Amino acid sequence: MPVRKAIVTAAIGLHARPAAVFVRAVTATGLPVTISKDGRPGVDARSLLEVMTEDFECGCEVELAVAAEALPAFCSLSEAEGALEDLRILLESAAAA
Repeated sequence: MPVRKAIVTAAIGLHARPAAVFVRAVTATGLPVTISKDGRPGVDARSLLEVMTEDFECGCEVELAVAAEALPAFCSLSEAEGALEDLRILLESAAAA
């Protein structure tokens, strides 16, 4: 299962605009990405409501994942890893802040 850890850098965490930017980026990948923190079960990162209600605050470490068995036929494991890396960079950059 492709996994990446990231630190949320948006000053308000993943709420409102930063969450919307992130969810749009996840949706654009076409992958069933989950996001979680503190070892809790992941939520669908394509859902703005689920992302915003999880309280991913500034400075928290999150885990982005795609279950290998959930990969669409059009996507290889290495492509999924690349997409997760792009999402990690987004969460740790000013673009999502």
